[in-house]
Amino acid sequence: MTTPRTVADLADRYVDAVGALDPVAATFEGIPGHETELTDYSPDGIAARVTQDRATRAELATITPGTDAERIGGVALERHLDTALDLADADEHVRPLRVIDSPVTGIVMCFDMMARATADDWAQIATRVGAVPAALDGLVEALREGMRQHVLAAGRQAVACARQAETFAGSSPGTVPYFAALVDEIDASDVDDPALRSDLEQAAGRATDAYGAFGRFLVDEYLPAADAPDAVGPERYQRCARAFTGTVLDLEETYAWGWEDLHRIEAAMATVGARILPGEPIDAVIEHLEHDLTRTVEGEDALLGWLQELIDRTTQELSGVHFDIPPEIRRCEAMIAPPGGAAAMYYTSPSEDLSRPGRTWYPTLGRTTFPLWGEVSICYHEAVPGHHLQVATTRIQRDRLNRFQRTIGWNSGHGEGWALYAERLMGELGYLDDPAYELGMLRAQAMRALRVVVDIGLHLSLPIPSSEPEHAGERWTPELALPFVIARSHFPEDFMASEIDRYLGLPGQAISYKVGERVWLRARDAARSRAGESFDLKSFHSRALELGSMGLDQLEEELARL
Repeated sequence: MTTPRTVADLADRYVDAVGALDPVAATFEGIPGHETELTDYSPDGIAARVTQDRATRAELATITPGTDAERIGGVALERHLDTALDLADADEHVRPLRVIDSPVTGIVMCFDMMARATADDWAQIATRVGAVPAALDGLVEALREGMRQHVLAAGRQAVACARQAETFAGSSPGTVPYFAALVDEIDASDVDDPALRSDLEQAAGRATDAYGAFGRFLVDEYLPAADAPDAVGPERYQRCARAFTGTVLDLEETYAWGWEDLHRIEAAMATVGARILPGEPIDAVIEHLEHDLTRTVEGEDALLGWLQELIDRTTQELSGVHFDIPPEIRRCEAMIAPPGGAAAMYYTSPSEDLSRPGRTWYPTLGRTTFPLWGEVSICYHEAVPGHHLQVATTRIQRDRLNRFQRTIGWNSGHGEGWALYAERLMGELGYLDDPAYELGMLRAQAMRALRVVVDIGLHLSLPIPSSEPEHAGERWTPELALPFVIARSHFPEDFMASEIDRYLGLPGQAISYKVGERVWLRARDAARSRAGESFDLKSFHSRALELGSMGLDQLEEELARL
């Protein structure tokens, strides 16, 4: 008797196939079995992944879900595949140069996810380091194919990636080659194996040379051809935004709403600022907080200790009161991010078996003094109740979610929207009663609101509203955007310069935070309205997180059923 095919069976096979075809993604998601391999970024590798997606989508169309959980998982997989194939049909994979989320940084970052405890761990690292030159050669092939098709990244992104390659190669002033630092790590470890150390050192030398050569390729060959404009236009922007959010947006309405939300947040910032320094403008309040020694730590070790203590304390206090947090996912590690990536704090998920914990990564950008007033809500965003609670909860839902949902089914609108909602929620729960920390949350909210304004405004070349005090009626350009985001976000200039590069290189991703939060808030309001006095926030959060990640259209549909 033939076993009926199920969505769960197909999802299981799909994750196995993705792991084999994209080992870098497998490592990020904690999918075992590919620790010595790197992704084939060449046109042949791209074609293999697209072929797998098409075959999976075709098979999925033949399966009738037998349960509601199967239906939910099937819809999530279907919409994920549809958007992935839409991007492939537009040849997005032959121009993957951007300041974040590109193979240039992904190849390096996957080593940060790898275990380092035993000689076997280091042997896997050494073998994988040896694969770096071939991975970069494949990436060059894909970029050359894009050049032949005249499907190119903008010069700004090529320059950013060239600088990243120079950092990893150690050719930027004051930097140590990334792979040489791995050799230093094995020297400092308890692993005493001269032959293994020699293998790693030789592979590290070749990988370092490969990154140096890749950077020169970008400068000498790719950059002269990279004449694509920074702004991608409405058609490409809508395609990319749909992939990141799982919904088709009315972009002009969303742009106008972004302005409204920014103004709302700025008014709230002024009110909170007056509680800290009455009568002073918000810039003076922030300057005061930046130099407040009672809310400052010195040195990376002190920062890590503060972050870890905050994560551990928050997890303990929320567990059983505002959230049900199982013991096996209560550990989230604070880490310092290696140089060369973007300037924003980020999160990496636990492995499937939870042997690797979830981690938050903090880029220091060369600083040694760290004002903390703005870091509290960002830590909530990245750890608990933000990304770590959300992602780790998904990881352990083996009875409810298929393997695709538990691993590679991440959607930015769902995930970043939840994390931004989590920041606001912590204020509602009383964790930001200190006005300095509340102002830190509002500053972060303002930056995410202006992302909506600037990301859509830049890519669609929209006009600045006539009600604005500066540049009213002018259309957005990068030259207008940088001083605007510095002034209105109140974040450091170097950070916001990196943000502008991010928006221009990854159209539609930056808006997913606020657009996603908007859906989470709307869904919560609707659930509260339906339930009336019986509404239970803790229960709502548990049921919502147990659904797993999905696009925003599906999220709103499923939450309406709760």
